[in-house]
Amino acid sequence: MTLQHVLEHGEPHERSAIITMLTGQIVQMSQQKFASNVIEKCLTFGTPAERQMLVNEMLGSTDENDPLQVMMKDQFANYVVQKLLETCDDQQLELILNRIKVHLNALKKYTYGKHIVARVEKLVAAGERRISILTPHPAQMA
Repeated sequence: MTLQHVLEHGEPHERSAIITMLTGQIVQMSQQKFASNVIEKCLTFGTPAERQMLVNEMLGSTDENDPLQVMMKDQFANYVVQKLLETCDDQQLELILNRIKVHLNALKKYTYGKHIVARVEKLVAAGERRISILTPHPAQMA
């Protein structure tokens, strides 16, 4: 049985054990072809608390330590970042998007970074549409 299978179909305590075991290695594993799929499953099937742990690790602790930037340029890790954008909650999404926006122009120069740029632009546009739907246009308020 593979780790991916256990993450998807296993018991919650088995999933937690795997995610705990992988903590501290998320960025390195995301840069490997098969291990990156395991990290994507962790994001998809982990609990909100486990996902937060993974988000924290990918964001890093300081501006100098920016694992997310490394991941966005990597041929395999960029897919983990895309999965992160799909699976995180609104609060995490805002934090991640703010971190990514700083690097958008630089990312456009990288083959794999372009995937992230497209996804972020789509999310930002969707967010702006959602905001405009919730906020009445000034002309409608008159």
